[in-house]
Amino acid sequence: MMENSNKYLDALKQYNTALDDLQVKTAVDKIIAENFDKNDDKETYKLLYSCIDLTTLNTTDSRESVWKFTESVNDFEGSMPEVDNVAAICVFPNFAETVKEALTAQNVRIACVSGGFPSSQTFSEVKIAETALAVASGAEEIDIVMNLGHFFDENYEELCEEIDEIKHACREAHLKVILETGALKTAENIAKASVLSIYSGADFLKTSTGKVYEGASLEAAYVMCSIIKEYSEKTGKKIGFKASGGIATTEDAVKYFTIVKSVLGEEWCNSELFRIGASRLAKNLLEKIK
Repeated sequence: MMENSNKYLDALKQYNTALDDLQVKTAVDKIIAENFDKNDDKETYKLLYSCIDLTTLNTTDSRESVWKFTESVNDFEGSMPEVDNVAAICVFPNFAETVKEALTAQNVRIACVSGGFPSSQTFSEVKIAETALAVASGAEEIDIVMNLGHFFDENYEELCEEIDEIKHACREAHLKVILETGALKTAENIAKASVLSIYSGADFLKTSTGKVYEGASLEAAYVMCSIIKEYSEKTGKKIGFKASGGIATTEDAVKYFTIVKSVLGEEWCNSELFRIGASRLAKNLLEKIK
């Protein structure tokens, strides 16, 4: 047990996690002040639209409403030839099959929240089974929430092993790990959670659920992207980044894009490595593009 625990602490020691919140805010303000205007244009709006995980996660979701939601994505196909369709449709796992049946648009992936979303408070066995069922029903991407109870107890072994087992249940599907940065609060906690998630097999780091705690923040995005960059420099592997929770305006979206582009570079400025979880944003971006 001690040996296993030590390996997680050793992983954390390899990264700069002792971050100062004020310094992070200062760095973010500088990036936005120097680069926002360069990115605030129609070409960026088009790119951002193609990076959206179009999301419906409502208590009132039904087979009929999800089918209509999917048809709206189908209807967009080809309507604006200069704009690529959204990256994915994100739904509850019981609707993966509905999206799969209804979806005719090309290159739009099926994403599902899983693993006791949005609290992560259920049995590991349930999380693993739910993930496996979602993938079997057609999910190509799985969004789970890190167990923050384990994180704050510094029970890193159980935390990481659970993510690893869920990753195994994903098979070929990509795994996005939601840090719930509004609950983590500090830059240091966000950096540690980022390292542990990547170490456990995350293909993407995602900021928030947007359900309980404060949603995405530019400071959280900066910290997460900084860890992703450090990991890439050490290993040569690229981990994706997803901003989610309260991002509705084009201005907000461009700011997150600016952080990603400034910290990670052009290589991350595509739907393979950058996503925005949103429902209202898509309409606002299209209005700007038109």
